[in-house]
Amino acid sequence: MPEKKPTTVKPTGHWSRVTGHGSQLNLAVQIGTLRLKNPVTVASGTFGHAEKYYDLEEVKKLGALVPKTVTLHSREGNPPPRILETPSGMLNAIGIENPGVDGFIEKKLPALRRIGIPLFISILGHTDEEFETIVKKFTKEGGADAFELNLSCPNLKQKILVAQDPQATRRVVAKVKAIARVPVIAKLAPNVTDIGEIAQAAVDAGADAISLINTFSAMAIDVRTRRSVLGNCTGGLSGPAIRPMAVHMIWEVAQKIKIPIIGMGGIMTAQDALEFLIAGATMVAVGTANFINPRAPLEVLEGIVEYMRKNKMNDIKDLIGSLKI
Repeated sequence: MPEKKPTTVKPTGHWSRVTGHGSQLNLAVQIGTLRLKNPVTVASGTFGHAEKYYDLEEVKKLGALVPKTVTLHSREGNPPPRILETPSGMLNAIGIENPGVDGFIEKKLPALRRIGIPLFISILGHTDEEFETIVKKFTKEGGADAFELNLSCPNLKQKILVAQDPQATRRVVAKVKAIARVPVIAKLAPNVTDIGEIAQAAVDAGADAISLINTFSAMAIDVRTRRSVLGNCTGGLSGPAIRPMAVHMIWEVAQKIKIPIIGMGGIMTAQDALEFLIAGATMVAVGTANFINPRAPLEVLEGIVEYMRKNKMNDIKDLIGSLKI
């Protein structure tokens, strides 16, 4: 492998324009009214306690930070076991463990805000009213630069996920968009027949961006006991095993909608992230990789910069959606 050449960064630590070797790279991307210095963030629930356990000067280099999903009331999560390693992936059934919106605002938000990069606050409501209440509380407090709507909650009338129902997706996104003062991102589930239809419903409702994919529904069985290995019986599959399906869904949705896509699903390396960008994602989110390499998002960012220099690309827009068919 050739030796990596040194990269210089402006003293602020921002990566919107990275300089070196006689060229200047523009990495900035736009999500609604929000301009981000580069296209790399983390997936919700995979980068916990960034304010405590990570080198904040490193974290500040990311384009944005996405904390674990927040619900209206506190949740203890599912019974253990909650995580299981699988071939080329991981099953998780954490169950949205969190302190609730009031607890999050009081105990976690101040430290996250001090990091100094945009916060995409992931929220989940079990009713339309819960989504609205959470948004109003964050709006009053401030600190949310965008809302990522976790739509993988049941649509109680039809007993399916909101993100599996175009009408429910349209309704929830529209209600949040009507009161939010920051960009609204709809996070969609991959367990659908037509992801393009669901994405279009979010666009029609005014979403500023689409985030996909979430985990695939999955399970594992202990053949000795004939019981599920996970305490919750089923969980969500993430990691490299789902990446080719995620890339395909990014490409499929990018052909149908004009708003930005935040792509995720098995991104472990810069090469993986480049697949998503080339397929049409505006941003990428690193998830499962954080559990084995906390510096994975930074390595992804560095790899994107190296690729752009090698291919003489001066603007990230030259890379996004550049698939040759």
